[in-house]
Amino acid sequence: MNWLELLNNLETGAVRAASQDENGQWQANIEVKQGILEAFKNGTNTEFPGGFVDKDNLAPRGFSAEDNIRMVPGGTSVRRGAYVAAGTIIMPPAYVNIGAFVDEGTMVDSHALVGSCAQVGKNVHLSAAVQLGGVLEPIGANPVVIEDDAFIGAGCVIVEGVVVKKGAVLAPGVRLSATIPVYDCVNERQLDKGEPIPENAIVIPGSRPSSSDWGREQGLSMSCALIVKYRDEQSDASLALEEVLR
Repeated sequence: MNWLELLNNLETGAVRAASQDENGQWQANIEVKQGILEAFKNGTNTEFPGGFVDKDNLAPRGFSAEDNIRMVPGGTSVRRGAYVAAGTIIMPPAYVNIGAFVDEGTMVDSHALVGSCAQVGKNVHLSAAVQLGGVLEPIGANPVVIEDDAFIGAGCVIVEGVVVKKGAVLAPGVRLSATIPVYDCVNERQLDKGEPIPENAIVIPGSRPSSSDWGREQGLSMSCALIVKYRDEQSDASLALEEVLR
């Protein structure tokens, strides 16, 4: 398909920038990412209302009441080629970039970023100032994926293709990347590099001693993430309060 057809199909959810294979592993759709890059090449800078300048073929999306998407006024933008499902709430200001997928019932709170090609499942809560990294190049790199029913606390930063599995809860301030280690304190193990955050895991920010002798002598520590428990009825009850906002 050409880039124009691709953008239209991304907006309807007919195609996605990443999908799960038969083993449940997330894989980037290279053809989709190539098509998005082709759209950039074919666009020409133009002026939009408000003094903004972007490619003329990537104008921000608009919604109607019939779409059943609540995008509250105040500086939010959903870029061309992004999918936003019915029942989604987007609080201002927030930004959903090209190729992103936001499924039904999800809350995107203020100052949140859903980066290029990031995939967000159903009934996810992205709290204030959450940053989901985007990736178009290298072409084969996987995007960040947040699966159904996950709760991402305020100020979390998730980049470099990290996958957060269903029902996981990230406390405010958690940082996840390909190089930040994650320790499962329940099962007493370190997650392998590239291993997803497990289903229903509750993750908090942590630190560990510096790996160098000099660093330890100076009392330095390095960032990590800690799985301190897995969701139960009590933790589910505390998260249920957010439903009042919908």
